[in-house]
Amino acid sequence: MQKSATFIAAMAATAVSLGGCATKEYVNQQVAPVAARVDRHEDHLAKLDQRTQEALDRAEAAGKLAEGKFLYSMVLSDDSVKFPLDSAKLSPEAEQRLATFVEKLKSDNRNVYLEIQGHTDSSGPTPLNEHLGEERAEAVRLFLNEHGVALNRMATISYGEKDPVASNKTRNGRAQNRRVVLVVMA
Repeated sequence: MQKSATFIAAMAATAVSLGGCATKEYVNQQVAPVAARVDRHEDHLAKLDQRTQEALDRAEAAGKLAEGKFLYSMVLSDDSVKFPLDSAKLSPEAEQRLATFVEKLKSDNRNVYLEIQGHTDSSGPTPLNEHLGEERAEAVRLFLNEHGVALNRMATISYGEKDPVASNKTRNGRAQNRRVVLVVMA
């Protein structure tokens, strides 16, 4: 009888341990997809944190410029210098206007700061428009730097579609909204 009790106890212990293994495997099957989703979300959050920091840095630079006194502004939105749809490329006419602008800055011989504002029309998704506005402002900043304006005297900011000067319901209005504004401050 003692052998049979020991055998029954051993069988019970084996059954319990086998049940534990099955439960552990089941849990691992259930947890693995959730863990993968958590990892993807953590990666996404890390990218958002980086973008947030970059936006904060740009905002702080713009804030420092805003402490200065407004002198004047120049808008690149005339018919000849409007940005094409989904493009940050400067037209030859825009480059000529910017070259004239650089000469004015040099002849004024003042230590000025520039805020370069990129704008878009409302077609396309908002994140794309914000990125495109930044690309347009950056294209102007790089052109000005290549022609002698120090990088530490310029900051870029994208308003994307947020600050239209004309209705986005018409083709002409959308074209006017695709622009860059240069704000000159002392």
